[in-house]
Amino acid sequence: PVRALGIRLRLFRLQGSSGCPRQLNQLRTFIMFRGLSTLARLTPAALAAPAVALCDEKSARGALADLIDKSEAKRGDGTSLGPTMVRLAWHSAGTFCARTGTGGSDGGRMKYCPESAWGANAGLADVRAAVEKVAQDHGLSRADAYTLAGVVAVAQMGGPEVPWAAGRSDAADGSTSPPDGRLPDADKGSLGGTVAHLRAIFYRMGFDDRDIVALSGAHALGRCHEEASGYWGPWTFAETTFSNEYFRLLLAETWTLKTTHNGRTWNGPDQ
Repeated sequence: PVRALGIRLRLFRLQGSSGCPRQLNQLRTFIMFRGLSTLARLTPAALAAPAVALCDEKSARGALADLIDKSEAKRGDGTSLGPTMVRLAWHSAGTFCARTGTGGSDGGRMKYCPESAWGANAGLADVRAAVEKVAQDHGLSRADAYTLAGVVAVAQMGGPEVPWAAGRSDAADGSTSPPDGRLPDADKGSLGGTVAHLRAIFYRMGFDDRDIVALSGAHALGRCHEEASGYWGPWTFAETTFSNEYFRLLLAETWTLKTTHNGRTWNGPDQ
């Protein structure tokens, strides 16, 4: 994907005397603040909303962190709700259009059809319900809770603190949802078509090619689920740790097309 976008990345030196080189930390910081913080600035917030006065942000953060910790303990397999919370925040905000000012996290419309039924939002119903319960219990709008969940999850998984402010309002229904197709699709049938699609999606929000690469680093978190996307498996070997592993593995490993899965022929999309 990096080559396809025609981007020359200035990759930091990956070896150093410390074993945890400063350059990797610099790249991690770049990934977050060039990517997620830019996205946060692009999502509108109704700063005068009455809900802000009732918001108990500190307790809400604690409740969201508790959800992540309890899910990890319950699953016992090294996974947690953390990566899914990041995906929830991203899909809530990722419909934004910089030119028209439509879409984005304000409104919390993913609760309703049509957004709740979009293929891109498959697999988010359970985490949405859990985060909405936190919103109810701690005086947040659900739109605030969707985005705060991503902020808390990034910090819980070892990433930096992302600037965040309350004030988004909740729509009463999905009638003001943007059209489907504003979230990225993993496969448009050809390399050129997929690259053009990604650029159209991210340029619409005001990002550039460097931002696309930076935001792709979030794939260090979580995994693919066949029932949601058709693809299978984790992106890295530490899917609940915010790290540079996605980029390191992308460049260091030899990649071949998947042909089998659990002893059977793989019939899913190319991966």
